[in-house]
Parts: sequence; structure tokens; C-alpha cells
Amino acid sequence: MGVPEVDAVVAGAGIAGLAAALELQGRGREVLVIDPADRPGGAMRTDHINGYVVERGPNTAQVKASMLRFLTDRGLETALQPARPAARLRQVLRDGALLPVPASPLGFLRSPLLRARGKLRVLAEPFVRRGDARGETVAAFVSRRLGDEVVQGLVGPFLTGVYAGDETQLGAEAVFSGPADLERRYGSLLVGALATALRRRSERGLRGMWSGQHGFGPLARQLSNQLREPPALGSRIACVARDGDGWHLDIASASGPFALRARALVLAVPAPVAAELLRGVDSDVSRALEGIAYAPIVSVGLGVAPGDARRPIRGMGFLVPRQEPLRLLGCLFMSQLFPGRAPEGFELLQCMLGGVRWPEAVAEPDAALLAVLREDLERSLGYRGEPEPLGIARWARAIPQPGPDHVARLDFARKALPANVALAGSYVAGVGLADSLASGLAAASSLSRD
Repeated sequence: MGVPEVDAVVAGAGIAGLAAALELQGRGREVLVIDPADRPGGAMRTDHINGYVVERGPNTAQVKASMLRFLTDRGLETALQPARPAARLRQVLRDGALLPVPASPLGFLRSPLLRARGKLRVLAEPFVRRGDARGETVAAFVSRRLGDEVVQGLVGPFLTGVYAGDETQLGAEAVFSGPADLERRYGSLLVGALATALRRRSERGLRGMWSGQHGFGPLARQLSNQLREPPALGSRIACVARDGDGWHLDIASASGPFALRARALVLAVPAPVAAELLRGVDSDVSRALEGIAYAPIVSVGLGVAPGDARRPIRGMGFLVPRQEPLRLLGCLFMSQLFPGRAPEGFELLQCMLGGVRWPEAVAEPDAALLAVLREDLERSLGYRGEPEPLGIARWARAIPQPGPDHVARLDFARKALPANVALAGSYVAGVGLADSLASGLAAASSLSRD
């Protein structure tokens, strides 16, 4: 009896893998998704605890044009939930005070996050000579264009919230590709931003922040349910080897090992996992992917009584710059953003620890993490109550940390790999859900041309 064959195997049932699989399926391919987890969605996990709706992975998403089209084509646009207007208020902790992040150019000029000298430096940006962001860190790029105060007061906290990373290590080309492109095309970020705003765009996503109606976990299940062949959960690819013009895959599963032959392969897994699977296929590509670092994250859901905080719990939440003496990276006020996330009279806080600032957090016991949070919430929100712990999620490989050579690494890997292998995931196109989804669509598209 021969080894069963499918058109394509997708390794990974996160948003990138599900998007790739559904796109390939829509193009007439027979697809099998393989994932070691017990449910689809990857980091998209949602728990319902004591009246709280608690996300274990991503909490919000920007819905870009490709994501909106993808969901609409599958009748799932109504599965999205927009954030309340409160999301417009975003705060940064500075010297123990919560300061609003400016939402407009006028607000920026009035903001205490920058001193007068820093604001003047920003206004002088159009007169800064055009540079080259290739090989630059975010800190070097932003400092060159806008000054050091913008790095410390705005960009640093932003990258803490999105990447849990260090702006002196993250690469500008990968992390700030939009601004880097504006400099390349217009010679100025401000001039480029104005030109872009005045140019009519034919495609738009949805404005603001979004979630699933019942969280991202249920949204992942809705996507998975549209696959003709259910994902092989509790299974992983143990070995990949060439087999003529296709691939021989050895699969390890709880029910026992089995083998498959696939004509095409999508690796929608973290870069180190892809590196290991490709070690026997192309050692140079494997080494390139192996060099992509990840920041660990601990996500802690807390139920609190708002009256126990001296400062109001309102807006989207707040971020903590590295200059502040806290271990907390940031805190989202989820019940302020989306209705039905907390019981009446209570608030749901989603707190983030770890990152490159405190990578050891993933190994700390629950009691130690909760003690840190109590202290940091008192120093930031003036919270003196006893929060209700709603679970702790530890992600050892939470967020990729693209360095200055990240774009070159990926370009090399794509060119070196055979045409019937594609990469997808948060390290490929960006860490947001919409970016990861787009990477899965791009992977499917590339395979459809093989």
C-alpha cells in the first residue's frame, strides 16, 4: 500500500496557516493542515471565565483590505466586532503619570511627551537629507529623521506594545517598512505622509481596532470549520524530505506515526520550527531562519473593581517605556474596548510581562508574576484592591524580533527554496493578525503559480 498523497500540506493552524489552506482550497487544491495543538488558531485562544472573555494571545487587530476581503468572501465579516470610541485614548506612563498619546498633528504639538526642542526637531524633518534605512535599527532611523526624543517618548513605547522589543535591535526595514518607504520615495516622512493622505486609495480596510464578536478563538474555529478536511490536530511534521517533484513527510501524532506525500508545502510555523524542518532540505536557508529571534510574553488577565483604582480605567490602556522602573510592559483595558468582556461593575485588564525586558518572566511561578503586577498596577493606576486572576498564558516564542538584516534573510530564503515550498507567519510580513493572514494568502498565491 503506497503513501497517501495530497496537493498541499500546511504546517500550522494559526491565522497564517488557516488563510493559506482556505485560499488553496478555494483554488481547487486538496489541503491538509497539521498542528500539534489541541485546537486551531495558534495564538488565537479565548477563554470564558466567571463572566469574563479573556484572550490568551492577540487582543485586537487592524482589519486591512486583504483581511476584510478574505473574511467577506467566506461570509465572516459579521464575526468582527469594532472597538468602542474609547480605543482612541491611548496612554503612556511617564514619570509615574499616564499621559495621552497624541492622535493628531495639533495634539502632537501640544503633547507633554515631547519638549519644545523635540517638537522643533520633528518640524525640521523635511529638511533632513535623505538616507538609507537598509541595515539600520529603528532607533537609528527614527533618531536620524525625527530626533532622539521621538525614539524615547513615542517609538520606544510603541514597539514595547507591538513587539515587546528593543528599538536599538529591531530593524527599520522590517518593523517600520512604511516610513522607510516614504523616505525612499519622497525624501521626507512628513512630506510623504501628506502626499499619501492626499492620494485617493482604491482599497481600504476597516478603521480602528477590531476583535471577534466572541473573541479570536471562536473566529479561528469558524475559519477551521470551512476546511473540507479538518485539521490534523495533535500532530506535527517530524521530517521533510524531497520525493521527486514533491515532498515526503513523516508525521508524529498521538494515534501513531504516519507518512504523507505532498506536492506543495506551506510552513506557517515559527522561524525556528521552519529552520529545523528545512535543515535537511537547504542548510543555508535553515541557518538564515534559525537566526530570527523571538521575545517571550506572559499574558495575564485580571478582573478588577474600578473603584479600587485612584486613576480612572478608561481608554485603550497604557504602555510602559523602558525608562520607567516597572516590569509591566503594558496593560489593555479590554472591557473598555469591547462590550461583554467583563461582568457588570467590573473591568477586565490584560497585562503583558516579559519581552526582551524581562525574558525570564515565562519561567516565573504564578504567585511571583501576580505579586509583580499588584505592585506595578499600584504604581501606574493607583490600584490597591485584590484583583481576580483569570489565568496566565506563557508564550516562549511570542513575537519575532526582526533585526536590521531581517529583510535580506527572508529574501535569501525565498529565492533559495524550491518553488513548491512557501513560508508564512508573523515573522514573514508583520506581527499583526492582518499581516500574518496576508502572509498566508501570499504563500498560497506563490504555490498556485508553481
